[in-house]
Amino acid sequence: MYAIFYKEWIKTRWYFLLAVVTTLGFTGYCMLRINRVIEMKGVAHVWEVMLERDAIFIDMMQYIPLIAGILMAIVQFVPEMQRKCLKLTLHLPYPELKMTGNMLLSGLILLLVCFASNFLLMEIYLNTVLVHELKNHILLTALTWYLAGISGYLLISWVCLEPAWKRRIINLVITVLLLRVFFLSPTPEAYNKFLPYLLVYTLLTASFSWLSIIRFKVGKQD
Repeated sequence: MYAIFYKEWIKTRWYFLLAVVTTLGFTGYCMLRINRVIEMKGVAHVWEVMLERDAIFIDMMQYIPLIAGILMAIVQFVPEMQRKCLKLTLHLPYPELKMTGNMLLSGLILLLVCFASNFLLMEIYLNTVLVHELKNHILLTALTWYLAGISGYLLISWVCLEPAWKRRIINLVITVLLLRVFFLSPTPEAYNKFLPYLLVYTLLTASFSWLSIIRFKVGKQD
């Protein structure tokens, strides 16, 4: 198992570092925007805008976690499929589904570390300028976008792991429709009541990748 994690780390380490730096850059820029408004008009103006106009100041972050998750899947699995390394990997004396699960888990762990660093930066800064309720207003809105990033990673992994090109196109269409769920409403905290269900929805997308491995296994036996 540790060998699988190490192999995945070797493949994704440079992208992981780039993703952390890039997402932190966008997050930091959003925090600087808030800080600039505070310096120019005072923190009371920020509170007023958030309460009266429902502003959250991090709108530009909406699709960043999704892009980060999609690129993680591409970096991790496209070379495997192009060089047909996956077929060799699945010949190892190790259960195919368990191996796929470990591969997905390694990517998920790196993605979660990346996303957690974003939340930590927002938590540290927002705690110094906003009351608890307004800070949570921003973080809970962003949480839906980060769940979309995790689902994007799992679903694009499913697309990449699919051995047949025609099915990949179908899978990609399904992926777009499934990811659309996370962006149905632009209203901040629109998904608050559905966050537990959205979390389960996100975790269930991992099963799609295993379906591709089952197909791979059946094709290998044929």
